[in-house]
Amino acid sequence: MQEIKITRAATLKEKPDSSTLVFGKSFTDHMFIADYYQGKGWCDPRIVPYGPLQLDPAAKVLHYAQEIFEGLKAYRTADGAIQLFRPMDNIRRMNLSAERLSLPQVPEDLALAGITELVKLEQDWVPHEKDTSLYIRPFLIGVDPALGVHSSHHCQYIVIVCPVGAYYPEGLAPVKIYVEDQDVRAVKGGTGMAKAGGNYAASLRAGDRAESKGYTQVLWLDGVERKYIEEVGAMNVMFKVGGKILTPDLNGSVLDGITRRSCIQLLKDWGYEVEERRISAEELFEAARNGAMEEAWGTGTAAVVSPIGELAEGDEKVIINNNEIGPVTQKLYDELTGIQWGRNADPHDWIMKL
Repeated sequence: MQEIKITRAATLKEKPDSSTLVFGKSFTDHMFIADYYQGKGWCDPRIVPYGPLQLDPAAKVLHYAQEIFEGLKAYRTADGAIQLFRPMDNIRRMNLSAERLSLPQVPEDLALAGITELVKLEQDWVPHEKDTSLYIRPFLIGVDPALGVHSSHHCQYIVIVCPVGAYYPEGLAPVKIYVEDQDVRAVKGGTGMAKAGGNYAASLRAGDRAESKGYTQVLWLDGVERKYIEEVGAMNVMFKVGGKILTPDLNGSVLDGITRRSCIQLLKDWGYEVEERRISAEELFEAARNGAMEEAWGTGTAAVVSPIGELAEGDEKVIINNNEIGPVTQKLYDELTGIQWGRNADPHDWIMKL
């Protein structure tokens, strides 16, 4: 791999108070950029002062959404060390997304170096307070200055980072979820399995509608039959029904979440039967009506787990576990965060120390 050139910022920013951090608002002093040119490959990996990107108004990312991204975190352990959680899983998923969006594959060593070298340079930005971390956002964009629906010949792989506070400063409070009956998130053969910006833009309207009704997020149904659940908001989703763990299978329109994978592994370690299959909304409501529904939660990098306390569809509402976080949800949160911050053992070698 080519040497990463580092240009340091002339003036460093004042670091925000860790007790008042807002997710995704305070970015560090530097960012990583590498360029790709068709016929030449990847070149000029560099860390430069954080600042606006220079894009031509005709750049394909602005017109045809040729863009993908990832999200992971760097954690400060009790002894002051810094570590990452399953970064290679994120990199490999990013390349799967890149293939779907007709973007070039980023060599794994380059993709990882862009993350690790930037975090090392910005290590003073990794907060020390409990449950805080440094959020890492790698993304890949097509920047060809040309209109016309074609793949970009010039692309950029960029990494930015920002310190973030505890996702649940007042504890894990269950959220209210509404089954979306108008919009769909994705269809098989589409981009639902990719972490592409357009997926999230297309989800905003339904989220706004749910919020206007007093709900935190939507439960997405499949785009064909409109009966099988897929994700909750921007997270994967799991249910404990009759002692089993149910979660939608990876059918081509569901994101293969890193936290989802980790939860499934831990649940199996603990002896739970995990079924990855098609699950209808009606099956869930029936389980809630007859008392078989024990717990429900979303999984994702930002929140780790998000307990679900109420589920609604049309005029019907069901309460899950008395609108309280369940013991399995709490155990998953405690175990995963314990591994991520170095408080618990790492039996599956998920941690990469910097």
